[in-house]
Amino acid sequence: MEVYQMLWERPEAALEAVFDDPWFAALAAAEHELSCATFDFYRGKGIQTLHLPVTTGSISSPMGFGSDSTPVKIQLFGQPVYLADSMQFFLEFGCRLMPKGCFYIMPSFRGEAADQRHLCQFYHSEAEIPGTFADVKVLAEEYIRHLAAHFLAHFGDTIHTHAGSCRHIERLLALGKFPSVPYREAVSRLREIPGCLTPSPCGAPSITARGERALLEQFGGIVWLEEIDQRLVPFYQATDGHGGAICGDLLFGPGEVVGAGQRCASGEAVKEALKAHEVSGEDYAWYIRMKECRPMQTSGFGMGTERFLMWLFCGQDIRKFQLVPRMNGRREYL
Repeated sequence: MEVYQMLWERPEAALEAVFDDPWFAALAAAEHELSCATFDFYRGKGIQTLHLPVTTGSISSPMGFGSDSTPVKIQLFGQPVYLADSMQFFLEFGCRLMPKGCFYIMPSFRGEAADQRHLCQFYHSEAEIPGTFADVKVLAEEYIRHLAAHFLAHFGDTIHTHAGSCRHIERLLALGKFPSVPYREAVSRLREIPGCLTPSPCGAPSITARGERALLEQFGGIVWLEEIDQRLVPFYQATDGHGGAICGDLLFGPGEVVGAGQRCASGEAVKEALKAHEVSGEDYAWYIRMKECRPMQTSGFGMGTERFLMWLFCGQDIRKFQLVPRMNGRREYL
């Protein structure tokens, strides 16, 4: 059993082994490098960071059509609140104060059980800027390239030691514009491959992890999945008027690593989207009001940092990329 597996299964027995295993020192250093490179990137763009709480009354992945996670609801001093799955709404708030946009790296809490591709608690690197999906797509690609180049230049030997090669990083950096595929075309490509599509409650087929891997094989290891059926995405994504959302997921490594999208620009558009997704607007009154009093077109993206590191080190299990494990329903030793 590898030490990271012991850390997840029997953490009380793994503490000393962690200190003796060179992987964990490498992971801690990689987390540091990712944070430094992220702040350097955004400083160069004039995009500012925000310090935000980890609790919210307005969860960004609500139950309803388009929800991709289960929220974590807690009682805090007698009041029901959520541990944030994302603070995207407050990044939109920040765009009304910071003219070039804003970003953060902060924890994200999800109600699903951990597995090889999912963590219960992970770190999100998220940004929001004034502009369209096309604008934020350029920003996201620049960010990924910046991280890849930084790690290759400053951390290449460590990556080679643990991954066996840096060729995947070099291939990404050698690419021009990242390829893209519309959702409807992707579904058509995957329809005859077993296990790539699964029914969803809203009626539009969802692309499974196997489906993501099949698309990556078809597109050389990285691809934007765009124009996703609006019923499969959260309510806050703008729509194209033809059943598609103005958004995209960037697939590479383990699958979806980046999710990006253009937001509803007005309060009325948010109200219509909430109704279409069968989500109560009660918890989003302030969000609607913000868009009524300060209409603004913004777009943003979020990247799971552990998923990026999983690609960077050619990992097969995301649980290897968390220094301090957290599992829902278990009191942790560490």
